[in-house]
Amino acid sequence: MELITQIEPYLEQKPEYKLTRGLFWPAHEKRQGEGGLRTKGYFKKSYDTKPLISVVTVVYNGQENLEQTINSVLDQTYDNIEHIIIDGASKDKTLEIIQKYDDKIDYWVSEPDGGIYKAMNKGASLASGEYIAFLNADDWYNLDTIHSVVDAIIEHHRLDYIFGNVDIYSNDILHSTLKKQFEQYKFNTPFGHPALFVQTCHLLTTPFNTDYKVIADYDFILELIAKKLNYYHLDKSLTNFRLGGVSSSANISREKFRLYYARFGLIRAVYSYLLATHSPLIKPINTLIHTFRYILKLSASR
Repeated sequence: MELITQIEPYLEQKPEYKLTRGLFWPAHEKRQGEGGLRTKGYFKKSYDTKPLISVVTVVYNGQENLEQTINSVLDQTYDNIEHIIIDGASKDKTLEIIQKYDDKIDYWVSEPDGGIYKAMNKGASLASGEYIAFLNADDWYNLDTIHSVVDAIIEHHRLDYIFGNVDIYSNDILHSTLKKQFEQYKFNTPFGHPALFVQTCHLLTTPFNTDYKVIADYDFILELIAKKLNYYHLDKSLTNFRLGGVSSSANISREKFRLYYARFGLIRAVYSYLLATHSPLIKPINTLIHTFRYILKLSASR
């Protein structure tokens, strides 16, 4: 049963929120279109045993795979989901595909948006769900992804965030699986952002830093870790990710150094950068450092 109401939900705007919330995006002079259930007067909300999960899809010229992305949300075994699509004024048939699902998507808007993370922040400001996830137009969920996530959220009493594994595909062939690697968070992303579900309030308080063009999701994950929030790792594949997008193809070395410097300071930035880009040369040094720390810890415990 679809949990739809004709009562507009109240979106609380707290002083600490850096994003302005709304059910509809203000008009843009270059807008190509707007639609979805909200524009027809239909809305969704959270319930005690059925939290509303907002899924935001950001797309630009994504006609090749967008329909698979949309259907992977519609086919979920969990039924309290809202799907928001932010299109950056695509020039291909993306808009036609979105309009095809106008009576199933909760809200969509097509207009220039200034880049992927500005579009993701736009989607977050429009989300009315208790939790939010980002499923971009090259990716897709497994059938029971959100059901599994919600079961864990309820079992563990409303976690701040939950994440699972990401299956990575190259030319439709499974390339690898990205699992939890928390101990590596100062060198690489500790888990796959496409499989992250986070309480929406955290995105509203700390939106994506749009100074980063390709690794603002990594920066956001580091912010979650820095806040020492409650999390849970669901050790199963939740999301399928296609190689070849912005984060796959862009040269991110310079951005990573900036991120390491901002988060950890100059010395750690240099070390983390060298380990990430020259791993075969730096790994022996890293091993020695960890061995030395272990020896010191043993000595201190005697």
